[in-house]
Amino acid sequence: MPLDLLSRLIATPSLSREESATADIIAAWLTARGHGVQRRGNNVWSTKRSDTGRERPHVLLDSHHDTVKPAATWTTDPFLPTWDGDRLTGLGSNDAGGPLVAMLAAFDSLKDVALPFDLTFAATAEEEISGAGGIASILGALGPITCGIVGEPTSLRAAVAEKGLVVIDGVATGVSGHAARGEGTNALYLALDDISALRQLVLAKASPSLGPVLATVTQIEAGTQHNVVPDTCRFVVDVRTTDAYSNEATVRLLQAAVTHSVLTPRSLRLQPSGLSPKHPLYKAAVEVLGMKPYGSPTLSDQALMPFPTLKLGPGDSARSHTAQEYILRSEVEAGVACYRRLLLALDFSGASIA
Repeated sequence: MPLDLLSRLIATPSLSREESATADIIAAWLTARGHGVQRRGNNVWSTKRSDTGRERPHVLLDSHHDTVKPAATWTTDPFLPTWDGDRLTGLGSNDAGGPLVAMLAAFDSLKDVALPFDLTFAATAEEEISGAGGIASILGALGPITCGIVGEPTSLRAAVAEKGLVVIDGVATGVSGHAARGEGTNALYLALDDISALRQLVLAKASPSLGPVLATVTQIEAGTQHNVVPDTCRFVVDVRTTDAYSNEATVRLLQAAVTHSVLTPRSLRLQPSGLSPKHPLYKAAVEVLGMKPYGSPTLSDQALMPFPTLKLGPGDSARSHTAQEYILRSEVEAGVACYRRLLLALDFSGASIA
């Protein structure tokens, strides 16, 4: 049944901000199985509550149903789900259709099971662009969340940490002059000094799962013509943050490392995450189920969730955004079983849910 749903989702284009039709399909699937459904924009969710008379932990299952645009090198129709033995090829099959339908099937299988926590499944939009109309737009409507499981292709390994992202605009300011006379203060040279400092910078703390913060200068622009000393040089820094520092703290440390340039972050919203080994979600995944923990370098909706999260799902991240993207039937089936086992292993007894 989840694979039939996955084929329908692949056959229905759902580029970021254009997910209305797949939201309709998911909402109808949930309704047909007796789940109450809520929707905001192209986000669809359902909540299972076993006991409304007392405060209980609240677990969120979240995966996304938007896709990137198909790569130009597809040799088949990316919207035509194609089976070849165990392999299902199609856009979004791996990222994140497989995790989404596996998570949805696990949620449905627990419909009549008494759980010691409330459980919400959410199929969200705009994940591929970290858009404002995605998970961030419904967090307030979901109520307090204790922890979340984010459905992404991790080969069913437990991603207990995830890098964040800050894009920084750097500006070095000098004094213009004539190049022939060596006049002025060359802003390009000032920027290069600061870029060298950033390149050599090693922050004091490194994440156990994600390693050091990685700051990479990816663009630079200066000058108007060959004989004018540039008075402004602009450059862009791609910063992959870790749970060793908040995004805000990371930017402060980078600014302190440069002498001439002003560093301005475009946004601080895509925060790094890290799950404590003491958290019930970590214990259930790693200690009870024996999953291998690791730190993920790729962004997901984890970056927008202000509560402990684990990223987990069937499929391989290396296939994401590639031509001929695929997932295996066996992977999806294993994903359903894995999510179910993880939820049944969750134990919040003795743990604070504040």
